Amino acid sequence: MLDMKVRKVGNSLGVVLPKEVLSRLNVQDGDKVFLTEAPDGSYRITPYDPEFEKQLKIGKKFMAQYRNTLRALAK
Repeated sequence: MLDMKVRKVGNSLGVVLPKEVLSRLNVQDGDKVFLTEAPDGSYRITPYDPEFEKQLKIGKKFMAQYRNTLRALAK
């Protein structure tokens, strides 16, 4: 477990993530991270975008539905 402090950043509050955490999350300066709520009420910081996952599922469903048409267009 890592011990971090909440600090004032401008008019907001923030937490500085150690290098080890950034490396493990595979994120760099300027990358987006997301705070997601787990079923048990805790929170997770992750580079995973839940909205992108929804869009990806919609795209896969579309591609499956129009598989033959897309295959013909790809020729």
